[in-house]
Formats: sequence, C-alpha cells, structure tokens
Amino acid sequence: MAAVRTWDAFAAAEAEVRAMVADHRWATLPAPARARAIAARGLGTPDGDRWLFGAHARWHLHDPADGRWHLSPPPKGGRARRVGHAAAALPSRVIPQGPDFAAEPGSTQAFIGPDVPAALTDQVRVLLRASGRRSEHDFPLTAFGEIFASDVPGTVAAVWGTVMWCAYAPAFDGNEGLITIFGEYLRRPLPGDEWVRWLPAPPLLDLVALVAERVRSGRSREALRLTAVMADTAQVLLADPRFRPRALALLTMVEPALDRPGLDDRAALRDDETVRRAWLERCPARLSRAVLAETDPSAHFCHTVYELSEALAFTGDPAHAAATLLADLSDSRGMLPGRLDHRLRRAYGELARAGLTGTSAAESTEPDGFPVLGPAQPLPAGPHERHGQVAREGEGWHVPARAPGHHVVSGFEIEPPDRVSAAAVLGSAYAVGLAWARVSGARVPERGFAGQSALVRRVAHERDDVPS
Repeated sequence: MAAVRTWDAFAAAEAEVRAMVADHRWATLPAPARARAIAARGLGTPDGDRWLFGAHARWHLHDPADGRWHLSPPPKGGRARRVGHAAAALPSRVIPQGPDFAAEPGSTQAFIGPDVPAALTDQVRVLLRASGRRSEHDFPLTAFGEIFASDVPGTVAAVWGTVMWCAYAPAFDGNEGLITIFGEYLRRPLPGDEWVRWLPAPPLLDLVALVAERVRSGRSREALRLTAVMADTAQVLLADPRFRPRALALLTMVEPALDRPGLDDRAALRDDETVRRAWLERCPARLSRAVLAETDPSAHFCHTVYELSEALAFTGDPAHAAATLLADLSDSRGMLPGRLDHRLRRAYGELARAGLTGTSAAESTEPDGFPVLGPAQPLPAGPHERHGQVAREGEGWHVPARAPGHHVVSGFEIEPPDRVSAAAVLGSAYAVGLAWARVSGARVPERGFAGQSALVRRVAHERDDVPS
C-alpha cells in the first residue's frame, strides 16, 4: 500500500500566495484588496503562533507581545490550520508588491569548504593581471588603502572591491585561490587565521569613491576604465550563486554609465554619496533585496537572521541553534532582542541569563572563557527571574523565564550533516555578524566570531584543500 502523503499547510498557503502574486492582475489591485488576500491565507499553529507568507516571498511570524510581524521561516513539518488575520492590521511592509517575488535566487554559503570554481578564479586572475599593469598615478588608491600597498593601482582595488561587495558573506578558506591571487598586492596579511579569512564587506561607497575621484580630477577616461573593471569582474562572478544576486545588482548600476559616458559626472562633482544614490536608483525592484545592506541595514539584518534560521533547519530546534550564534554578537546597548521574534528572543534570553551572550566581544572562549554547554547540561537559573520574566535594559524588552527542564545546545555543538550545510551555516551566520555591525556599529572580530570559528575547526577536514 502506498504511503499517504501528509498535507503541508505551509506549502499549500505559500503556493496559493505565489500564484496570486504571479498573476498580472496583482499589480493592479488596490492595497486593501491585496491585504485582504494575504490576511485570508494566514495560518495558526497549535502553540498559538500566527504566520503569513508575504513580502519578499518569505514567511512572517506575528509577535504576540507587541503585534509586530517578524521575518521567520516556519517550523518544518509543523501542523497548522488556516486562521486568517485582520487585513486592516497588516502593515504594508508584509504585503507583496510583485517584483519582490522575482528576487534573484542566490546561495547563503560561505566560501569555506566548497571552492570557488576554478574557471571563475582563472577569469578573475586575467582581469587582475591586466589591472595590476596600470599606473598608480593614473589610478590612485582612493579606497581600500587599508588592504593594499600604496603603490597598487586603483584598478586592482576595483577588482577586489567588486569581489568583496558581491559576496553574500566574504569568509574564505585560507587557501582559496580567488583570494591568494591578490597576495602580491596586499599591504598586510588578511584578517583571520590559517583556516579562514574573515574579510570585511565594503560599502558600495568604496567602489563609488574610486570612480568619482577620477571624475573630479578631470580624468573621465580613467573613471570609465574603473567602471568597466567593476562590470567585467561582476560579469565573471555571475557564475557562482554566492555572488550572483549582488553581481547582477552591480551590473544594473554601472552598465548605464558605460553606455552613456559622463552619466554620473554631475553627481560626482557634488560628492561620492550623490553618485552612490544615483547607482542605487538604477537598481531594479526585483534586485532590491540584494542591496538592502545599502538601502535599509535594519531590514537587511532581519533577512540574514531569517536565512540563518533556514540554514539551521537540520537541527532539532532552529530557534535555539540560531540564538547560540546570535549570542556571539556584541550588544552592549541591548538593541538585539527587540529585533528578534518571540521564539528567538526566548532562546536568546536563556543564553543571556547564563552569561553566554556577547562572547565574541569579550574575546573569551573555551577553555579560558565561558563554559561550553551541551545538550545534557541545563542552563543555570537566572539571577533576576521574577513572575516568569527577566527584564533587561534596552528597548523595553522582556525575556520569558526558562521553562523547567529545558536544555540549550551550545553553538559549539551544531553539527551540520554535510559540508554544504556547514558552508550555509557559516555563510549566513557571518552575514548576520556583518549586518549587525552595520546596524549597531559593533566591530567584527578579526579572527571570526566564536561559535563560527569553533564550527570551522569541526569541519576543517572536509575542505577541498588543507593548509600544509
């Protein structure tokens, strides 16, 4: 007898919403009608949570504490029933517009484990060699001076900056060929260790600065050459899904300037920021999520947390697993919990009461710092538990007290089933750290966040190459 396939309420609701938004009539519907259509397909789970599949083709979870909707992937295999929601209460940001459902699919993997394709590296090497032959007098290093020696031409920086800006999460194997080809140009060793280079994600303004300075110096031809180097590099990067969404976005921003020389000259004469805004305005709506780090850092952080939770779906409790990695973030002002949904907030609060948050900021890890908790070790009771809650400073948030007998698994004990899953966890976790740095101003540890570094050591033997 054939097995009966279990009906998945989340998959069914998602399919319905996708079909509605794909219909050409969706764009012509008035906003209230769109809200009613989305609200009518809300789901409820036995634990009382309410879910909507909405903007950006992602799930949103209702926070019973304050009524906000948070980006959050649904539970795998969880039971749910249609409950609907008051359409008038839905904020416009959770209603699909249409283009947001056509976002370019990419990958949340870091460049740790699976290598960058050799053909891609070879093509970038060709561009880099040609760029390295340019004169630093014609192409001064007006950005990335902390990376490259002073006699390196800006064309080299344009290749590097494009690679780093387009990367979803620029964490690379220490021996990754795409990084080692830049070795002769570097001012100093890159941050990280022999296993991983935890590299900074440059703002778009750094790429703009290379071009705009040449325009202001009356060297429009050189400005055009730098723009072409960025476009050529981005074109090569399209072959790897870890670069593709942002590479496409960058191409839509710079190619018009190649087709119409002088397009950004007036903006460049004003300042770099005006050029940056002009570039971003040329990015189509379907690629808007790829540039959220530039246009809305807070929303970008929420999306990276969503992607981290998705990457941890193989664990028994993705919310608790994600919280152990979020615990690495420095949050002296108490800003983080208010940006998390109530499930993540609860898990994060348990770690906070155990003194296991802000671990990377303190730069203290096992064995000299905090103890690593395992699944058999319950958390100690919080020192200030009262009436089932623990109050914390910052944005008036409250963390429910730990449930009796509940255990929390340390981020050091996350065990991905394969290296593809490990790369996705490392990539999304590092992307969260970079996004949080943009939102909070917290620094990114040079040798990586504690939990991520520990995971690297656990999967290092699965790399494509091993340092000798």
